[in-house]
Amino acid sequence: MASDIPVTYVPARNTVLLALALAHAETLGAEDVFVGVNAIDYSGYPDCRPAFLRAFEHLAKLATKAGVEGRPLRIQAPLLRLTKAGIVRLGASLGVPYRITLSCYDPVRGRACGRCDACTLRRKGFAEAGVPDPTLYAREER
Repeated sequence: MASDIPVTYVPARNTVLLALALAHAETLGAEDVFVGVNAIDYSGYPDCRPAFLRAFEHLAKLATKAGVEGRPLRIQAPLLRLTKAGIVRLGASLGVPYRITLSCYDPVRGRACGRCDACTLRRKGFAEAGVPDPTLYAREER
């Protein structure tokens, strides 16, 4: 894991996705937009930090009819301050089918590479949570 922003960084990814979610949420009359970012065990992406979420929520107040009329949408990030182990435990308690999920940035024939930062964090999260990792890895060495 590098201390710099990793090569897997996608410029403004969460900004773009949250903007689309915000627009859709406003058309539905929703009060909240949920995003699955995490600021604890993550690879250093700037758009996974609490400061980014606060700034986006402020933007939503200024950029939407609902916000201007005093009904601003809230940005909710329930995984923000959980460790990967905490996320795994929460997901397991909710019945998340982890076997069909993938975190990998370099999958090989539909299987996780097992080497990238996302795979490393995922493996660590399952191990620390004491939950068996059902992920299909291209390379099975652990």
